[in-house]
Amino acid sequence: MQVFLNGKFLPEAEAFVPVSDRGFLLGDGLFETMRVSNGRPFRCAQHLERLSRGAEFLKIKLPFEPKEIQKFATQLIEKNQLPEAILRLTLTRGAGARGYSTKSADKPTLAMVLHPLPLQNSDEPLCWSLVTASFRIPASDALAAFKTTSKILNVLARAEAEERGADEALLLNTNGEVAETAGGNIFWVYNEKICTVPTGRGVLPGITRAVVLEICQGLGLAVNKCIIKPEHLRNAEGIFVTQSALGIVPVVAFDGVPVAPSPLVDQIAGAYNEIIRREAV
Repeated sequence: MQVFLNGKFLPEAEAFVPVSDRGFLLGDGLFETMRVSNGRPFRCAQHLERLSRGAEFLKIKLPFEPKEIQKFATQLIEKNQLPEAILRLTLTRGAGARGYSTKSADKPTLAMVLHPLPLQNSDEPLCWSLVTASFRIPASDALAAFKTTSKILNVLARAEAEERGADEALLLNTNGEVAETAGGNIFWVYNEKICTVPTGRGVLPGITRAVVLEICQGLGLAVNKCIIKPEHLRNAEGIFVTQSALGIVPVVAFDGVPVAPSPLVDQIAGAYNEIIRREAV
């Protein structure tokens, strides 16, 4: 497998990042995960725009322009002959002196790695059980707008969910409100409306989330961005999670209680898959 590291394509076994890299030491960086379809990273421009905003916020200088990064990504896909894959892009502040000061870290690290698409059985469509995590995310955190590499809270929440026999964790914010899941955004159906949490409540403005909102507009489905407590989420007529790697994932159980399937979720998932196919041509 070939990987991209700081402007070079290398075999994965030869690609090294120094132990002084602040991404390794401090989680001082950003990442983006993209679905690759027919050799094209889906919504790459939107992912790179978020990466650019995050880099500006963290004051990390992008070592390449977004168009160059997109070109490198296409070359990486071609070199590995993986037209259907998951692309992970990681940007860190690079190596620096010990401590929190950023003064000596002036050479960012940019890496891209491809992973095969997760295997899915067409006879058994992917669906998840969801449980509420004990961990909380800050309700008003400016960093929530970006995918930082400091994701230990999400890691612990997912591990907790798996220990409890579930597939994914629902994260509440410090106000006790529904925020997102460990690895995606959450939507629910109520009174024929597609509902989701507004940004600014500890919620990442996900790219797949944005696509779903586009779909709802195109299909004429009413959307309600609202704040909700977990006990009210149990009244939903359907729940689903959105993320770049897997797209639309219906939730079949929440905190041990079955969630009824919703035809609206199936309709949105079908429209999402059609957009993936159309934009990959």
